[in-house]
Amino acid sequence: MTEDTHTTEPTTPIEAPATLEVVESLPSELLTPEPEVSVAATPTAGGWFWGTGRRKASVARVRVRSGSGEFKVNGRDLTEFFTEERDHKTIGAVLDATKTTGGVEVAVKVHGGGYTGQAGAIILGLGRALMGYDGSLEPTLRQHGFLSRDPRRVERKKPGQPGARKRFQFSKR
Repeated sequence: MTEDTHTTEPTTPIEAPATLEVVESLPSELLTPEPEVSVAATPTAGGWFWGTGRRKASVARVRVRSGSGEFKVNGRDLTEFFTEERDHKTIGAVLDATKTTGGVEVAVKVHGGGYTGQAGAIILGLGRALMGYDGSLEPTLRQHGFLSRDPRRVERKKPGQPGARKRFQFSKR
């Protein structure tokens, strides 16, 4: 067996470093930690808050900032882009529930799918963008279901049949 060659030295008290005096002499505003800023709450250039929404085959990129209440979808007014009153009401319900109607400017780029899917994508994207705009709106948005993605999609057509659920007429003979 080999003898342990590791020797221990007696411990000595550690003296405080000289840099401690320098830290104590710094102004108090430099010593306080900076508050954490969440990534979602940081606006992009121009003061816009972003949110992405998806529904069926549609994808909507929604931008929100304080403003006159203007709502543009692909460069056109909301009522001009969506002709159905149903779509106007469902999209407006997000702003009504959060009491931000007329106080925020909304710009949307949407593509893919049909009008119903695009309206659903805008609702989710608008909810996410408003949450970044004002974090205190999150409980209201969650309560009304504006932050939940609708996972329903079109069922696929089955082979040997005319549709997803439809079947050819059964003939016994």
